[in-house]
Amino acid sequence: MKLARTGYYSTGAALAVLFLFPLLWSAYASVRTPSGFGLENYARLFTADGGIRPHHVLNSVVVCLLTVGGTLLISTLGGYAFGRFDFPGKNALFLLTLAILMVPYATILIALYVLLGWVGLADSLLGLSLVLIMFQLPFAIFMMRNSFEAVPRELEESALVDGCGSVGVLLRVMVHAVRPGIVTVSLFAFLASWSEFFAPLIMLNSTDRFTLMLAVVNMRTASFGAIDYAALEAGVTVMAVPCLVLFVLLQRSYVRGFMSGALKG
Repeated sequence: MKLARTGYYSTGAALAVLFLFPLLWSAYASVRTPSGFGLENYARLFTADGGIRPHHVLNSVVVCLLTVGGTLLISTLGGYAFGRFDFPGKNALFLLTLAILMVPYATILIALYVLLGWVGLADSLLGLSLVLIMFQLPFAIFMMRNSFEAVPRELEESALVDGCGSVGVLLRVMVHAVRPGIVTVSLFAFLASWSEFFAPLIMLNSTDRFTLMLAVVNMRTASFGAIDYAALEAGVTVMAVPCLVLFVLLQRSYVRGFMSGALKG
């Protein structure tokens, strides 16, 4: 038993080091300067031509809020419908939704850009958010559907007996019961939208609408093609901090979301 436990913890520690090493190296390189250690690279990140500006951070925050909010709204309603109601074509529609996961999203970005142009949302943060929501929905609906199915039906029936309708049951009872699943979906949507590069690259043309990721990558060609690797590492560290903070704060609910039905089918 002790040998098995030792092997378990050793494997976990080795994997943790493997995954954390690139991040720790970026943090180390971001504070390393020719004269020692300091915050010169971070100062250059925010002051150099083509560096990060406040509106880049604001753009990323807006995109994340729209993506997380839209994903939560649609996946909660969709998951509740798939998990609690019976209607014709339910299973086929659910499988069709999951089938979207098999389509490489990069292959349809150009078509989506043209479509957004037709409706007047090209080169806009709202259009980009709609695209990111679409990419998140199959997994989010799958997660929420299984989360709702894991809730005992007696809880729902008690609310119906007390006079709640379907919407009342969802808002007053079910949403609280599937809170770990909601946190998990929110965290996935945030991480995907915060770190997404390819979709903003295609969807956004104006530099004043660039997200933080595009601004950091844009630094590589800002000074006659010379790459400032130290400032680039500082940008990577700045982008990683919100993700780490959110994961640490929400890790208990995140793990509970998987353990309490998010992966039960």
